Amino acid sequence: MSTQLPFTPDQYPNLLCSLDSGVLLIQFNRPKELNALSTDMLSQIAGALVSGDNSDAVKVMVITGNQRAFAAGADIDELARKTGDMVATDPRNHHWAAIRNINKPLIGAVNGFCLGGGNELAMQCDFLIAGKNAQFGQPEINLAILPGAGGTQRLTQLAGKGRAMRWTLTGEFIDANTALEIGLVTELCEPELTLERTLEVAKQITKKAPTAIDAVKRAIKAASDERLEPGLTIEREQFARVLSSEDKLEGIAAFKEKRAAKYQGK
Repeated sequence: MSTQLPFTPDQYPNLLCSLDSGVLLIQFNRPKELNALSTDMLSQIAGALVSGDNSDAVKVMVITGNQRAFAAGADIDELARKTGDMVATDPRNHHWAAIRNINKPLIGAVNGFCLGGGNELAMQCDFLIAGKNAQFGQPEINLAILPGAGGTQRLTQLAGKGRAMRWTLTGEFIDANTALEIGLVTELCEPELTLERTLEVAKQITKKAPTAIDAVKRAIKAASDERLEPGLTIEREQFARVLSSEDKLEGIAAFKEKRAAKYQGK
């Protein structure tokens, strides 16, 4: 049964949203940019999720992209302009915090590229269902930076130090089968069935007692997220440090010009 959204669609022009049987579906809609998480895009996602979290009509939320990309990282031009002294007052901090503090179940349906900030967003979901074509990763090293929204901490928690270190130092992608093995995703589907299967699981959860759902989420988050805080602080400090480096400017320039970077260690 379709229900009225807890917001007007024009509030979030880069999102396609619907509410059916208590499940709020939020689909990212910047296909030309592979759903890159610009600050405006992240603001829209956070705003829609908070609205859903505050609505009695919403029981579970699902976020997804398209079959080519869930979200392929941050906005490169924004990164190029950003320096370390901007990190403390960056509005993205507020948006990430809002997403992290969502109380209702949040499920990610992932197909295609799920990289950088996209993977950090995916790891903030309560669990993921992915297509067999999904590719995850934290390739920020290729721009001479590091993940800045929890990627180093949550990936290490899931995969262990060795794998997380290798993937973030090399920028290698994580294929769908490996993501399933390490617990990054809980189930794999044919790509064209990923969203359908995720909505099916979401509707299954809506039939459970709301008080128990809330209690389960709070208890499990206490076992995982609270241990991350010291590491998240260090990650933000290191992110601010590399944002002001000459190497970052060279890494982004080389990426945009499709050439090998010439780093100076400055």
